[in-house]
Amino acid sequence: MWREVRTRLGRIGAGGDSRMRRSAVAPIVLVIVFAVVCVIVAVQWSAYRADDVALHQERQLFARAIAQRRGFILRDIESIVASDNAVDRLSNSFDWTWVHDRVGLRLKNYFDQSHVFVVDSSDRFVYAMAGRSSVDPKWFGTATADLAPVIDAVRGRPSPLKPEDVETSRTQTGAPLPRPAHASRVQMFIGRPAIVAAVAVSGTSRMRLPNQPPIVLSVTYLRDKFLGAMSRRLELPHLRITGLTTPVGQDNTFDLYDEAGRPLARFAWTPKRPGAEIIRNVMPFLGIALAAFVLLTSLVVRYMRRTEATIAAGEDQMRHLAMHDALSGLPNRTFFGERLAELIEEVRRSGHTAAVLSIDLDRFKEVNDTLGHLIGDALIRTVGQRLARLLRGSDLVARLGGDEFAVIAPDVGELGDLQTLADRIIAALRAPYAVMGHTLAIGASIGITSITRETGEVADIMRRADVALYRAKNEGRNRACIYDAAMDADLRERKEMERDLKDAIEYNDLMIAYQPLVGPSGETMVGVEALCRWHHPTLGEIPPAKFIPVAEHSELIIPLGEWVLRQACLEAKAWPALTLAVNVSPLQFRRPDFVKVVARILAETGFPPERLELELTESTLVGNVEEAGTAMRELKALGVQFALDDFGTGYSSLLYLRTFPFDKLKIDRSFVRNIENAADSAAIVHAVVSLGRGLGMKVTAEGVETAEQHLFLRAAGVHSLQGFRFGRPGTALDITARLLKQADAGPRTLAPIASLAG
Repeated sequence: MWREVRTRLGRIGAGGDSRMRRSAVAPIVLVIVFAVVCVIVAVQWSAYRADDVALHQERQLFARAIAQRRGFILRDIESIVASDNAVDRLSNSFDWTWVHDRVGLRLKNYFDQSHVFVVDSSDRFVYAMAGRSSVDPKWFGTATADLAPVIDAVRGRPSPLKPEDVETSRTQTGAPLPRPAHASRVQMFIGRPAIVAAVAVSGTSRMRLPNQPPIVLSVTYLRDKFLGAMSRRLELPHLRITGLTTPVGQDNTFDLYDEAGRPLARFAWTPKRPGAEIIRNVMPFLGIALAAFVLLTSLVVRYMRRTEATIAAGEDQMRHLAMHDALSGLPNRTFFGERLAELIEEVRRSGHTAAVLSIDLDRFKEVNDTLGHLIGDALIRTVGQRLARLLRGSDLVARLGGDEFAVIAPDVGELGDLQTLADRIIAALRAPYAVMGHTLAIGASIGITSITRETGEVADIMRRADVALYRAKNEGRNRACIYDAAMDADLRERKEMERDLKDAIEYNDLMIAYQPLVGPSGETMVGVEALCRWHHPTLGEIPPAKFIPVAEHSELIIPLGEWVLRQACLEAKAWPALTLAVNVSPLQFRRPDFVKVVARILAETGFPPERLELELTESTLVGNVEEAGTAMRELKALGVQFALDDFGTGYSSLLYLRTFPFDKLKIDRSFVRNIENAADSAAIVHAVVSLGRGLGMKVTAEGVETAEQHLFLRAAGVHSLQGFRFGRPGTALDITARLLKQADAGPRTLAPIASLAG
């Protein structure tokens, strides 16, 4: 443009052509002036808007911080009062010492709450704390009347509190445990703004509570300590409380109002001024904007800056996608490996100790197989959120893939601290999940390895963590194990056992042992239970308690269960008078084709379905109610019977008795073992027998070993008995021989049969 202007001016003479020169330059000057004015206006408007947006964001941050503080206070109180112990100490019999030590002082010392009160079911104040000392509630005078709105809200009475500040329901949707009613508000208390929170006492069991349980209240002043923390966290310099009419100059303010819109307090702080910074950065360029060349140059520069920012943002986004898991949002295996490599170098330089925790979810595959990948993905996201909330800011949690997570703890003390951290993770992940209308229960196994100067590279650390994880899973899951060198040998041994067991199933090198079930008199054998036995060619007899966990961990339990069912049906065909009981593992039962497998085996072996009794435990049904009910009804249509094994040891057996079509209850051997010495065990046995008869179910007692136990159970009315008193597990030939002796001996055969059992 300027080259064109100069060419035209060169062609104009010095005399009368000056007007033409001015006419040629004027439009350019006007364009430049107009552009400069537009730039100035735009800069000023942007500065004003930036300041306005910054002020609005600061107010929002502060309001959100107060709301979060209210939520934290409610959770702090709930962590104390939502327990059976609290119900007993506060509701059933008021324990002043416990209340002062475990409620008042804990809320003061650990959660920095100013005053603590307790009101009974009649809304009388029975405890008060000022500072760290217990005082008579009358010490506060009429100030306790200011707490009435929060108490009314918790009781469900009319209250000025907003609905979102009150939780009066006694249950939480999808959660199996009751949640206490609670409410909170910001109000004036003794002339100072404070957060007042109230939580009703509630137990975690079915402990009976009065219609109006006691309420624990706390008053937390919004004082200097809180404001100092907010000032640092939110970057609000000189945050303070001022009078409602006190001039604050250029400072930003936030007015706190009650539910009726009346101002309670005013907070002020020095605001950020991004607009002034914008003007200071841009103004030097406005002076040279009079020249078109500079104007064009500035436009190009601004365009380049925007382009550079766009490219940088794209690169950041691409790196984030490359280093983070798309499902959970957590760092992925690549990110984890890079951070672990950096940490190894840091440990070698500094000498401090770090650790890696390898986390694998228990029973997650069952959720995926039974409820689908959509539910599984939602569960993975929830697990990731729990882990992120649980760990420290310096820890790194990552999802390595599938149901595998890992944690880097960059600074740990002793091994006991790692075990404590792992126990916290296990407890958090075991809590029930409410996912898309399903209540899910899973667990977690954790392998731990420390990082020291002598530690190898990333691959070595992950291998050790995986070895420890493998040990945790094989020791029963829902536990944590810390790596030691002996685990490598144990892992090799288990892998060898896994291979040998696979071969044993494939080449039919296993056998079935049958334990008799007898009638109430103990004289007549009415059925048998099939038990798998394995005689290893070099190791000898391997107990089921050792090879069954290996089968479950490696999923060999599926072909093993099918082999046991088929072999037992083939051998038990020779005993038409006996029922055949076969245990079914959770993995086996939850497979979509389980019903087809059972039907195929019955058809292939010709075994009568009405003589087959499948034994299930409660763990088989947890989180699988709808699918389990469908499978059981389909098998019942074939004639197959069902028994609920180990009855009385779970937490929801009564629900299962109402939901599922069981034909028999098996009283767990732990109750039978103690009926001679423990009155409560005897009472439980009587109750189970009565319950079974009332529901039209037969009752079997397991683990009967003595004559006294036999006589008691017979008098109690059980339908069948099982235990060493009536026979140890034997081969099919042993059962056939016993049936022949039973038939030859006639009706009174108790003594000979007992002798044969021994």
